[in-house]
Amino acid sequence: MPGRDVDVIDALVGITPGSPLDAIRARRPEARAHAQATYRALFAPEAPGNITAQERFAVGGFVAGLHGATAIEVCYAARLAESGASTALKEAVDAAIAEGRTNGPYGRYPAGPLSREDTAGLSYRVGAATRRTLGPRLAAAFEHVHMLVFHPRDAAPAALQALLDAGWSTTDIVTLSQIVAFLSFQI
Repeated sequence: MPGRDVDVIDALVGITPGSPLDAIRARRPEARAHAQATYRALFAPEAPGNITAQERFAVGGFVAGLHGATAIEVCYAARLAESGASTALKEAVDAAIAEGRTNGPYGRYPAGPLSREDTAGLSYRVGAATRRTLGPRLAAAFEHVHMLVFHPRDAAPAALQALLDAGWSTTDIVTLSQIVAFLSFQI
């Protein structure tokens, strides 16, 4: 995955300077600049706060893996390795992706006309072996992220409380949600 000076979307898609896709992206310079600025803010912030680079790239790889975006997953895995993550952490992210892979979206609507569209599906809980390697913070984050990807309409205060209980601050929770949203856009 590119560093701070290379446009992340160009790198992921393989857009080269002067190519037809480069010309298309050049027509929207502000969108291009803001997408890159968002990547930097989420994955290489000047003030990272309480979320480590390893946590950011582990979540990024997990989200990409859940979406089946293999090339993007590989790029975030590479950044995870560059951040100094252990092989065990990388393997735990891979295991979590395998455990959590499903199709969606799922969820329940409040009683009413939309409830006929309720769809049951996997409510992911990190497996015991994977949880030991991820630790409580990342395990809680992965469960929350899975809910955002596959069960967005099931979001509830209890899900946020699980993150708070695992040591994520409210600011951290917003950042996790932004990472999921950015990856959905990037993918």
